[in-house]
Amino acid sequence: MPKLLRENVEQGDLKRLVHNSLHIDEYKSKMGSDEDIVVLSFKVEGKNPSNDMVNFFEKGYDWVLDADVSAGEQEDGDYLVFVEVARNEDTAKNILKLLEDLMNLTEQKEDEWNFTYYKSSDKHPVTIENLEAVVPLTKEEYLRQTDNREIDQLKTAAGVEVTTKAPVNDFTESLRVAAGIK
Repeated sequence: MPKLLRENVEQGDLKRLVHNSLHIDEYKSKMGSDEDIVVLSFKVEGKNPSNDMVNFFEKGYDWVLDADVSAGEQEDGDYLVFVEVARNEDTAKNILKLLEDLMNLTEQKEDEWNFTYYKSSDKHPVTIENLEAVVPLTKEEYLRQTDNREIDQLKTAAGVEVTTKAPVNDFTESLRVAAGIK
């Protein structure tokens, strides 16, 4: 079978091949500490398109620390593409830029995309406000969230009531209003 040689990808080349859900910090960083690095993951149909995406991410952004494809395919035959970026005040903006460029390749629209953070199944529309509200953008914020998660897990395992409150901001307030919680 001949090898494909692709110098670059063009608009529409990944149409219908990339799932429109971004997962953030669901996987551990291989480049460094999780408190310093955000790991993005995308689900892609096929090994070659996955490799094209990795190449695109690594060559297109100086702030992408690493990009890689899962070693094997998932149960459904898809592959995971991982992108590692520094955790800092530019992270939300960088994620949006990356997705904006990816949408040119997939011909998807911004309102079709959502993201989940860590092990949560909660899906959030991809906006700068949601990213800044949900994803810890500093080492200190990440460590604080991790400590709180571990304490909550211990409380749950011990049968003790979990009383951790979500931060108060526009995003969490909109969720409280939508849920009818004051």
